[in-house]
Amino acid sequence: MWCPSVSLSVWANAWLAGSAAPDDVLDALSAWAPKHSVTAYDAVAADRTGLPWPDVIDAGVVSLLQTVRTAVRGGDRPSPGHAAIGVVLPIPGDVRGLPPGTQFQEDAIIAGEALIVYGPQSAAIGLVPEFEYDDSELTGDDQGIEPCALTWTVYSLHGNPIPDPMDLREAEYALKSAVRSAAEALGALQLGSAGGIDDPRGLVEQVLEAHRHHRTPDNAPTRALQVLENAAHVDAIITVSSGLMPIGTQSSSEAQIATDALRPLESVVRSARIAAVNTILRSAWQG
Repeated sequence: MWCPSVSLSVWANAWLAGSAAPDDVLDALSAWAPKHSVTAYDAVAADRTGLPWPDVIDAGVVSLLQTVRTAVRGGDRPSPGHAAIGVVLPIPGDVRGLPPGTQFQEDAIIAGEALIVYGPQSAAIGLVPEFEYDDSELTGDDQGIEPCALTWTVYSLHGNPIPDPMDLREAEYALKSAVRSAAEALGALQLGSAGGIDDPRGLVEQVLEAHRHHRTPDNAPTRALQVLENAAHVDAIITVSSGLMPIGTQSSSEAQIATDALRPLESVVRSARIAAVNTILRSAWQG
């Protein structure tokens, strides 16, 4: 689940609501890259945030926080059931929460993530992150290379895009149902033993452990955290199973069965994560 947009959204939203400190936001962002910068994509975005324009100058991580705060300044406290910030996790064919036909939508799909800051009088902005790497460290296989920086581009949006309305309970139920169906299909294939893998569960745990250093604000509801944990576990199973299928299936028909069992899970996992994150965002403004 964890990505830069989720980290920035949940911690900056908690900070704006008064339940987190600026240092909490900075600590969360430091887990992704040692350096952050923010630039305006267009003049309207610059006007709404105070970023320089037309001379584009990379501003640092503190300016990123100021950008978010300026974008919501002057706006009323979010109405019940809403938050100051929203997050989207789009893929081609599923662009829920994104304004259609915009550069923001196109770049968010490429990144697979983005966040939206809801400003006063529907003057929203969108932010899309992009990792930067040291050219001297890149090879034909850049897996495992740590990014040297993370650039956030700010776009002006017309109106406030509507966040995904999925209820957390519905997402939780859909996740459990999909897991049972996939477990039955995948269990019949015995992917782990057929592929010569002694401990597939250990591989799943390794995938999970890679993201457990990311924290959530204290306002995060227990149920939302549980849904995120379940979604992360399912996603890890998908990752491990997909890697085992080429050697673990005995025929093309078995491979197709495994693929068909896993494919619906990916959409369910995304929906569960979005519902859980939106619940965390809204919880900061309750009470």
